[in-house]
Amino acid sequence: MGHKSGFVNIIGSPNVGKSTLMNQLVGERLSIITSKAQTTRHRIMGIVNDKDHQICFSDTPGVLIPSYKLQEGMMQFVETALQDADLFLFVTDFFEEEMNDPEILARLIKADAPILVLINKLDLADEAKMEAKIESWSKKLPGASVLPISAMHNANVNFVMDWIKARLPEGPPYYDKEALTDKPERFFVSEIIREKILQQFKKEIPYSVEVEVEEFKEGKDINRIRAIIFVARESQKGIIIGHQGSSLKGIGVDARKDLETFFQKQIYLDLYVKVNKDWKLDEKKLKRFGYLS
Repeated sequence: MGHKSGFVNIIGSPNVGKSTLMNQLVGERLSIITSKAQTTRHRIMGIVNDKDHQICFSDTPGVLIPSYKLQEGMMQFVETALQDADLFLFVTDFFEEEMNDPEILARLIKADAPILVLINKLDLADEAKMEAKIESWSKKLPGASVLPISAMHNANVNFVMDWIKARLPEGPPYYDKEALTDKPERFFVSEIIREKILQQFKKEIPYSVEVEVEEFKEGKDINRIRAIIFVARESQKGIIIGHQGSSLKGIGVDARKDLETFFQKQIYLDLYVKVNKDWKLDEKKLKRFGYLS
């Protein structure tokens, strides 16, 4: 048997565990994870290589009906993932009854690519109710395989890899066999900083923030990073900075710890906050931040 390679795209509603699953499958923390919906805004690729396989996983934003320009851009990432998959991992969880956008299920039913439905949060389910869930999803996506998992506790995730390897098409690798992702390092810097904001603040603040790395100087023992946190309104700037800079300092301390783990070296991190008025409604600004092409 020859070398196998392909694109395995992870689709599902917000907050069902798609990012946790991809991090488990890849064995690296590439997608940020919080309890808030819409944490993932971009399509993030994680690549798994062994002697005979290259599996290109894509974590995608949670499926929703977009209500403003940023969300439209996020759903474009889902759209491309629906078009270029060799295999689909459709992630739901024990608590989800119906998807926000039922059209996605109709698209998956018509797709040529094999589908594995993963019912996440197995650890929170009782056996009888999980059996009913498996039967329900088997009817909603006829022809798909269905597997209960716990992404957080790595339960049954090994079976996911077995399913993928059995169905991956033969072909040469798409990327260098040492590659872990198609994203640049600056992308992960901005995502780690944004994760800390999502964790620290409530209500509208996390959804009004974008992070841009202005400077990234890589050294032998230390990386020096300067990043701008953009907010949509002047009032949000004061909240992010906090009393005498306390909130901004907390974001920096937490982000620097994770960045030092990510890069395995010392990090000097300089953060600034600027107002970029209503950036998530502005097509030109969304293009600058990589949400629209």
